[in-house]
Amino acid sequence: MPYIKAHYHPILFALITVCAMAELGLAAFLISAGNENNNWPSGRYHSVLILFEFNAVWTTLFGTAYLLWIIDGAIHFLASIASSIIWLLVTTILWGAAAGVMHRARAGGNCNWISATSGFVEGNSLCYLPQDLSSASRCKEALSVEAIGWIEFALCVLTLLATCMWVRTSKRSYVSEYSKLA
Repeated sequence: MPYIKAHYHPILFALITVCAMAELGLAAFLISAGNENNNWPSGRYHSVLILFEFNAVWTTLFGTAYLLWIIDGAIHFLASIASSIIWLLVTTILWGAAAGVMHRARAGGNCNWISATSGFVEGNSLCYLPQDLSSASRCKEALSVEAIGWIEFALCVLTLLATCMWVRTSKRSYVSEYSKLA
């Protein structure tokens, strides 16, 4: 099993980190565009985008750190398997909550009905201001934020399960040498 650990762990953490970076850029763009035009469809949508931004920063920072610790082979508390499992558990909960709330905050899931050139969008849709001619684009961007959030959630669950399975099947003893002497 050490062979498997040496190969899947860096790849999964790299995927988590790269997806978080994509989410970071997209959420930052949507927040900036919403603040610039002051055309938020709801306060809830704005708050969920900020939650996605927090999750993306959190995941990018810690995902990069864990990736570097795995590659470097660091041996300290923050690079331990237990801290990795705790971080993955917290991150999984954050991404699942954000993606679930975003699913409820968006108005509809099909962006094909919005005419990008008409300038008129139904009043309860994501981008409802008549002067917003990029309504279809904003709708698809909101769908992308949610989709990347679900992908992050799935990657975190997969990594968490793979790590737990590796710990379970590993021959390594996690009991201190000092406790064996007593």
